[in-house]
Amino acid sequence: MGAGAVRDAVRTVTVLVGAGFRRHSRYHGAIIGGAAANTMFGLLRASLVAATITTAGGRLGGYAIATGVTYVWVTQALIGPAQVFYWEDLAVRVRTGDIVVDLARPLDLQAQFGALDLGRALAVTIPRAAPPLTIGALTFGLSLPGDPWAYLAGGCAVLLGVGVSFACRYLVNLCAIWLLDIRGVATVYFTVSTVLCGLVVPVHWFPDWLAALDAATPFPSILQTPADVLTGRVVGPAAGRLLAVQVSWLAAVLLAGRLVQQVGLRRLVVQGG
Repeated sequence: MGAGAVRDAVRTVTVLVGAGFRRHSRYHGAIIGGAAANTMFGLLRASLVAATITTAGGRLGGYAIATGVTYVWVTQALIGPAQVFYWEDLAVRVRTGDIVVDLARPLDLQAQFGALDLGRALAVTIPRAAPPLTIGALTFGLSLPGDPWAYLAGGCAVLLGVGVSFACRYLVNLCAIWLLDIRGVATVYFTVSTVLCGLVVPVHWFPDWLAALDAATPFPSILQTPADVLTGRVVGPAAGRLLAVQVSWLAAVLLAGRLVQQVGLRRLVVQGG
């Protein structure tokens, strides 16, 4: 690929990131509703986690009450950027036939949707994350690190978590090439992923057999790792190793998506002709 082609690709990705940002920043009602829901469920989860740790004697799986509720509020803040729940943007375009427009663009399909998803994440990060963190600080208090490097590493972990989440969601959406309606597959995926990513309870609370199974999946890289790094639970070389695991999973799932995409596009039949 020549220098001109690289510049064109970078320009196209930049435009798509901007388009994703503008598209999702316009939905003020959805952003406010999502932030409110995240905050309300955060209050419930924080109460349950605090009660569980208290019942366990004040410490459970390495979490004290303060760090446990901080984990809750940080993961609630990351739900929006990481798009933990249902996503079917690609599947809808396959079902409607609009995928033809995407395939006609001079940029790989996976890169197009990845750029749009990055723009979406950038658009919702502050408005979706700030309210739950603010309410968490006012009601339960937050136990956050004083080292600025924790936030720098945490920002990288969040960005990588968004990437891993997209790569997994994209792979699920590719099932639409064969199934058209992916609701069944997506429901199973998002049910499993919300548990294994650390949204329900910290993965550090899992029994050994489930923790070992979870470690063999990309799901902890979506929420648990960013939360661990941002809250200072994991620092220094250990944080670096977690970031390396995230990079490895991002590369692996993106590669899997490309392989499935290549196979699927060979047999794709666009609806309506």
